[in-house]
Amino acid sequence: MIGLIVNPIAGMGGKVALKGTDGVVEEAIRRGARPVSPDLVRLFLRELSHYPEARSITFLTGPGPLGEDYLREFGLRFEVIPLRFHYREVNGVRIPDTSSEHTKRLAREMLGRVKLIIFAGGDGTARDVVSAVGRKVPILGIPTGVKMYSGVFAVSPEKAAEVLVRFLRGETKLEEREVRDIDEEAFRRDEVRAKTYGKALVPVVENLVQGSKEAIKADEAGELEALAEAVAEEILESEGIYFLGSGSTIKRIKDRLGIDGTLLGVDVVEVRDGEAKLLVKDATEKDLLRFADRNPKVVVTVIGGANFLFGRGNQQFSAEVLRRIPRENVIVVATPDKLTGPIRVYTGDREVDGKFRGYIRVRVSPWMEKLVKVV
Repeated sequence: MIGLIVNPIAGMGGKVALKGTDGVVEEAIRRGARPVSPDLVRLFLRELSHYPEARSITFLTGPGPLGEDYLREFGLRFEVIPLRFHYREVNGVRIPDTSSEHTKRLAREMLGRVKLIIFAGGDGTARDVVSAVGRKVPILGIPTGVKMYSGVFAVSPEKAAEVLVRFLRGETKLEEREVRDIDEEAFRRDEVRAKTYGKALVPVVENLVQGSKEAIKADEAGELEALAEAVAEEILESEGIYFLGSGSTIKRIKDRLGIDGTLLGVDVVEVRDGEAKLLVKDATEKDLLRFADRNPKVVVTVIGGANFLFGRGNQQFSAEVLRRIPRENVIVVATPDKLTGPIRVYTGDREVDGKFRGYIRVRVSPWMEKLVKVV
């Protein structure tokens, strides 16, 4: 038996620049957010249904949108753990009124009954699951949240299905992986307060399960400053609209441009006559779409450890936004230590993701670029 826990509100804060969803569901909906977990769980189950093993699996899951609804939709076998919750309506959107306690209770009920717990959510959901089960049962995350920096997530919902099947075939190895989470309130103020909340056993297949996010090493700081200065000078020499992504690497470029940009959000900047002007600070997906027809250039970095270009912590760069931006308009900046393998793009749209597949130039120093494979 395999456990399945779905956090139905995970990821709603991403496209609307809220850096997460904990405690801000109402605000996310007011900004136009809609649930994203259901569609990503369907991607997982659709991929899983292609494997013959799918018909031999019995899932143990939560009621309704906590798992039951999606398994029923795909005609898979399941048992439901009884659990009460209510619905509420916010700005015309009906959402389940669930909390971390629902996740923890489901996880505890699965102990001793399942071989593996698969959960759909982000770092907060991972934290809830591991707090309930520790290392007593392996876990695997379907990435549906905003922050997915823990090393317990498959690189995509589809790859989570492949990992599950290979786990059942005995083709995975179990590794201890850290579960990390950040203070979302501080995160929204551009303050990073990360903490390790435990270690989990994770079935790992190389290139199918991501690593943990890595911090910048002290000996990289000087090299990074020189790189940021060089990129900023080049931006100021080329007029137009720029979407400047999140992270400390890009924040250094923002500082060199002389703008009050965000550390953890996306900013819209216009360069004219050798000067940069901040048009939108901490932009949402809708903000980016307003400028998408002005041939913007996108400046982003790679998330160390997780090796993601788009799809982790910068969901403002949605499939709809990236569909309108030529591939050659994407400028990637990263120190060599971050390039530990192929880099990934995952928007949930195969056509958009496919546009970036192949090799992309990554600026690694003031005078050097490196061709890196995108998968």
